[in-house]
Order: sequence, then structure tokens, then C-alpha cells
Amino acid sequence: MPDTRTARNGWITVLLGAGIGLLLGTGAWADISKRPAFLDALWDSQRYIKVSEIKPGMPAYCLTDYGEKGIEKFELKVLDVVYGIRDLEPGRSSILVMGLDERFKHTGLVAGCSGSPVYIDGRLAGALAWGYTFSKDPLYGVTPIEEMLEVGEVGGAGASGSRPSGGAALTFDLSKPIDLADIDKQLTAHKLVALPSSSGPAALPCPLLISGLPGEACPQLTAPLEALGFMAVASPGGVPMKEGETSLKPGGTLAIPMVAGDIRMSAVGTVTEVRGDRIYGFGHSLFGGGPTNLPMAGGKVYTVVSNLVSSFKMATCSDIVGTITCDQSGAVFGRIGEKPRMIPLTIHSERFNALEPCSYNCQVAYHQELTPALVRAAILTAGYRGGPFPPNHTVEYDAAIDLDDGRSIHFANTSSNSELGEAGVEMAGALALLMNNPFPVTGIKALRFDVRVTPKNIASYLWSVEVANPKLRPGETIQAEVVIESYLKEKKKYQIDLEVPDNLPPGKYSLLFLGCQEYENFLRKSMPYRYLATNYQTLVDSLNEVLNVDRTKLYCLLILPPSGIALERAELPSLPGTKALILQSDKRAMPVQPYPRWIEKTVETGTVITDKEMVPITVEPAK
Repeated sequence: MPDTRTARNGWITVLLGAGIGLLLGTGAWADISKRPAFLDALWDSQRYIKVSEIKPGMPAYCLTDYGEKGIEKFELKVLDVVYGIRDLEPGRSSILVMGLDERFKHTGLVAGCSGSPVYIDGRLAGALAWGYTFSKDPLYGVTPIEEMLEVGEVGGAGASGSRPSGGAALTFDLSKPIDLADIDKQLTAHKLVALPSSSGPAALPCPLLISGLPGEACPQLTAPLEALGFMAVASPGGVPMKEGETSLKPGGTLAIPMVAGDIRMSAVGTVTEVRGDRIYGFGHSLFGGGPTNLPMAGGKVYTVVSNLVSSFKMATCSDIVGTITCDQSGAVFGRIGEKPRMIPLTIHSERFNALEPCSYNCQVAYHQELTPALVRAAILTAGYRGGPFPPNHTVEYDAAIDLDDGRSIHFANTSSNSELGEAGVEMAGALALLMNNPFPVTGIKALRFDVRVTPKNIASYLWSVEVANPKLRPGETIQAEVVIESYLKEKKKYQIDLEVPDNLPPGKYSLLFLGCQEYENFLRKSMPYRYLATNYQTLVDSLNEVLNVDRTKLYCLLILPPSGIALERAELPSLPGTKALILQSDKRAMPVQPYPRWIEKTVETGTVITDKEMVPITVEPAK
């Protein structure tokens, strides 16, 4: 009677061969036995096995860490070799293997096993790299070591589709006034990592393990991090391992600590090969893009969490020991001893129910696309020390982005009943623009974020606006009485006086009473040039302008006729009309607009006003 397991594996081989065969081109299969010349110095036929030498049915094993006894050997069986898998990467080939160990069968595919070295005939064949999300069997695709060794080398096959180092990763339309809410929408819609497909082959996910935060904070990070394509997992963390407590060796943990220090967010995979100070891992890209600069660390696996959707390794990482310098389709490549660029991030949090203030000192990976999202994720959790936010709460925050050239962007504000969402949008949006723009840029030197949470709701609206004298003459004073009603139905009355200019022509005018959001919309429409970035200096200036509209003030504006012009960011309100007409010629390259004018008075209310009112004013001829 035939062995049912053998028969089943045979059918799997036939079906996979038929299915993946549909993905192949009409030409002959790639002859990957022809290695690029630069690999000759790395290739060792006693150490590595070529794909052309591998046959179906050959015994194999992989090395990986399941958290029980450290790095262990897990038996595998070769099903076949598939050439030119287009669903993964054009021109790539893969070795199909089936796990025979009972633990492999119990857990299924494991996120974090990416890079586990596979040996055939006693030689390194490649790394576990991909699979089918809902596969009932431990079926893995193996990236050949021939392709992995190309990563990090000039002209390597893995460089296809790579973004040039230093090129803008995100593209924003800087011809329009800066709108951080719109920037935030683009950030949240932008996925760095494609989540595994439910039907086709996909790279094994690398879990992003989060630790060092209150338990209530981690669930808040799941959605924003998964929106980036990560598999976010709360981890017990523990004290980070010291450099001497772990070593990077085949089958051991390869961690990329995106955030290190008091808050830790680390992508976890497995080391495939070590050549001196050169480290190869994952068997697939993390983000892609070619040249990169990400921190590299070893680690320790506590256990494998068996999950119906996706099992994963729960681990902690060591101190940073090197840098991932290349991230391509076949692998990630790093060097031990090379220091990565990191951004210091300091978060200071005070809560009404915490015994004492809490501070987090962190280092964040320097990455054009990733850094803004990581910083936002870190500060979103800053208010959770002491438990969830109360239903009614106020958040006061003060933040700074220090630049390498000595300049800085500083902003402070207040929000009501939105946790740290508004602060996160502002910080992430500013960082995204600073790190992704077409101008010669300076680097980010350091980040600071201070927050205080109190249990009160300060949202309010304009209950009534009354103007005692809506008809008046030049030189007279407008007297307005504004009543603001708070969330708790408490009313506060404010007296606002505005003097009408002596030379104001007779006519009808608008008197506006605006909350912060409406005031910012008014500025954006009336003075768009203040929110435009034409070079790096104006970008910094515009961000400082955008981020410093106080939410707790009521803005009262009497709109006047425009006078003079605004030429780019230069305001010329007193320019004679004849000269203004000359400068407003359509033939001029620089944008010119009439200079808007108004009389403004602000009142500190201690509340966040959410609406607006307009009162018509009539100015009669002077006596």
C-alpha cells in the first residue's frame, strides 16, 4: 500500500508545477547556473549548491530558532525547482520544499522564518522566503543562494526596480498650499510592504514586534502599522540583549530595530549566511529600493505563536551591531560594525492620574518613507501611561523638529477629545515633507515631543454673536458681544472692539468670527503664498506658519478691500496702483496676487471653537 504522505506530496508537486507553470514565459527557462562574474569571488562550490544540481525528492533541512533550544535543524524534502516565478519577481527562481518536522506541520508558515538557511547535500542552497498564506501544509519557497549573494553588488539582479539612493520616496504636490491633513491621507494610504495574498504566492511577512509601551497603547498601533503593510505584534520585549549576548549566525535571529530605546519596534527575520562582516538574510526584500541605511541587530526567540491566520516568532533584539545597507528582491544585506543613521526622539508625558511624569528616550531609523509613520506611531502612544484616555479629555502638546543646519520647526497647541491624533498628523506630515521634497535638503537632527493630558472637554461653539452698531462711519468702533457655549453648556461672554479705519470707503463689509480650523482655511485661501514651498527655506517657513495656528483662540476679522500686491512671499501693501498693475502682468514668471487686508483681534478662550459666524457691516459716508 503506497505511503499516503508520499502520494499527497506527489500530487502537491504536480499541482504546483501546473499552477506555477502558467506564470512562466514562453521562452526557455532561465539558466541561473551562469553566475555574474562578480560572484566568482564569493562562490564556493564546497559551501554552496547550485540550483541546477537540485532534484525532486532530495532530502534537505533548514536551521531556524523556534525558541525551545535555540537554533535547531528541521527536516525538509525537495519537491521541485521552479524557474521564473513572475508573481514574486521577474526572472527569479525558487526551490519548493515541504517541512517534515511535526512542529512545522503544527504551526504552518511562520512569519519571522524568512531567511532560515536551507541545506541540500550538506551545502547551503538558499533561504525560506515565501509561501501561501492559508496553506494547510508547511510548503515553503526557497530563494537560491545564488540570487541572495548578488544583493549588495553593483549590477546584481536584485537591483531591478530599485529606487536610486537619495531619491524622493513620496511625492507631494508643492504647487499647492501645504495641507497636513492631505499629506496624512497620502501617508496612511502608502504601503511600504505588501501584505501576503490570500491565494497567490507571497513573501513571508516579517513581524514588527512592539514593546516598551503600556498594554493599552499597543492595540492603537496595530491599524496604522498594518496600513503600512506590517504585521504588528505586541511583544513582552524584556530588557534588550547586549551585543555580546548574541551573535549573528545562520539560523539565528536577524532583527531590524526601527525604533530602539525605551520604545522598541523591530522587524524580525532570520540570518541566512555570514561572510566575515557581511550578513545575508530574509530571502526577500523588506521594503525594496536598493541602497538603504537601517539598523541591524541579532536577537532571541522566546517562542513561536501558532496562529490560524499567520503564526509568528515572538522575540527580542540585541543592541544594534551594524547596518542593513542594501534591501533588494533576493535578500537584505548588512555589515557588522557599520553605524546606521538614527534620529533621537524624546517623548515626555504627563497625565492627570499618573503618579509622576514619564519620559521615553528613543532612536528612530532614518528612512524617507518609514520615519514619519514610526514617529507618529511612537507619539500616539505617549498619553497611555496610566491607562486609556478618558471619554472627555484635553491634550496640550509642545513639539520640535531640529535640523542639522541649526534651524528648527517648533509648534505647540491644544486639542480636545481626539487623543493624540492631531499631534500625530502634524508631526508625521512635517517630517514627510522635510524628508521627501525636490530641494537640496538638510537632515533631521533630533525630535522632541511633550504632552500633558487632563480629564476635561474644552470643545465649544459660538452660541451667539451680537453687534451693537452694524451701521457706522469711518473712525468709529465696532462693538461686538460673543457668547461661547462649552460642551457642558457653560456660557462665557466676550466683548470685542474693532476700530474702523478713518479712510475706509463707504460700503458693505464682512465681520468674521472664526474658530481655529476656519481661521486656518481663511488664511490658506487669502494668503496661499504663506503655505507654499518653493525651496527648502520656504518649506521650513511654511511649516512653522501652518503648525502654529492656536486652537484655543477666537479670531475676529473685519475684511477690508485689497491694497498693493503679494509677490511670492513678499508683501507690498502700500505699493502704488500703477506699479501694482505693471507687476501683475501675465508675462511675469513669479506669481502675483492682490494683497489681502483685514483688521484682526484675537481672544484667548481656553476652548476649541469648532464653527464660524459672519455679520454684515455697513460703513456709511463720513460726516
